[in-house]
Amino acid sequence: MNARPVGIHDISFATTHYVLDHVVLAQQHGVDADKFHFGLGQDAMSIAAADEDIVTMAAAAAAPIIERHGVEHLRTVLLATESGIDQAKSAGLYLHSLLGLPTAARVVELKQACYGATAALQFAMALITVDPSQRVLVIATDIAKYELGTAAEPTQGAAAVAMLVTADPAILRLEPVSGVYAKDIMDFWRPNYRTAAVVDGKSSVLAYLEAIEGAWQDYRDRGGRKLTEFTQFCYHQPFTKMAYKAHRHLLDSQGFTPDPQTVEAAVSDSTGYNRTIGNSYTASLYLGLAAALDGHADLSGRPIALVSYGSGCVAEFFGGTVVDGYRDQLRTAANGNAITRRKPIDYDRYRALHEAELPSDGRRHVLPEETSGPFRLAAISEHKRIYETRTEHIELTEIN
Repeated sequence: MNARPVGIHDISFATTHYVLDHVVLAQQHGVDADKFHFGLGQDAMSIAAADEDIVTMAAAAAAPIIERHGVEHLRTVLLATESGIDQAKSAGLYLHSLLGLPTAARVVELKQACYGATAALQFAMALITVDPSQRVLVIATDIAKYELGTAAEPTQGAAAVAMLVTADPAILRLEPVSGVYAKDIMDFWRPNYRTAAVVDGKSSVLAYLEAIEGAWQDYRDRGGRKLTEFTQFCYHQPFTKMAYKAHRHLLDSQGFTPDPQTVEAAVSDSTGYNRTIGNSYTASLYLGLAAALDGHADLSGRPIALVSYGSGCVAEFFGGTVVDGYRDQLRTAANGNAITRRKPIDYDRYRALHEAELPSDGRRHVLPEETSGPFRLAAISEHKRIYETRTEHIELTEIN
């Protein structure tokens, strides 16, 4: 008896209230904006408001999925992030009060740099293969932050992607074969005592290229598809030019000529959202997937490649086949609205948000109401984060 196919039944994403145009950042840096637009492939970056964090974005991304499908048979919530808010408690548990998730469920937070959501997706597939009646909610949510004035600063961004993983999926049937690669390197890391990551840019790019080539070789060794079988390639995008660089490298490593037209056709659709949102770490690859699904004319029945990389490092190459009728399940208009509704800010406001730190004294602090999203971080009190839905407008009073 053949096993039922498993994959992505629904996908939704959310980003922040604010956006900083790279023209503004270029002016502050005293450089031509083309350095960012063409050198990095970035036009703008999402900036979190004072009352936004990985939980509010995760809830905003997951809410439309819960609204459409309910919580029946939802047995597991896997939240991947590398910008976690607590050393012990999973950020996913905060979603119970915001989304009404079932108590009969396991909720876990996963971490391995930008790769974590791919691990969550693979774990979800394994759970559903064992019990096809259950459903798993996978959420990738991150805020990428680097020090001001560094080369990595213009690659910042923030977003969350939620995916409902089921048997007999309506969007993407994931294939069981995958290739993996791991190596202990220091190309990017963030110690517990830092809010901004440390990155060796040149080392990280080289590590990325080496890792995806290694993951690809393992994929082929395990009987995966030929490179020429894939219609689209979705790469992790710390900046969108990296997707192009990675695909050229992969083609070249396998003896193909990476001509510009071939590379453009393979990856350009997947870069549409990341180009204006910026790096979202664990969510980046799956923003690329959403962009490819929304942007391509028709992918019905076609195989696409997913190439995941997380610094430190772990990589994975795997594929999926787009399900006929997938467009009926997409949220293309909502995705566009999530991007266009962001409020532009000037450099001074961006800098103030970048440098702000949440209080750590244990007293009660009410945060200003800024976000236009459905959920907000309302206060910090006794070292507890207090969240609310904006429709409720819970009255909070600061106690000095």
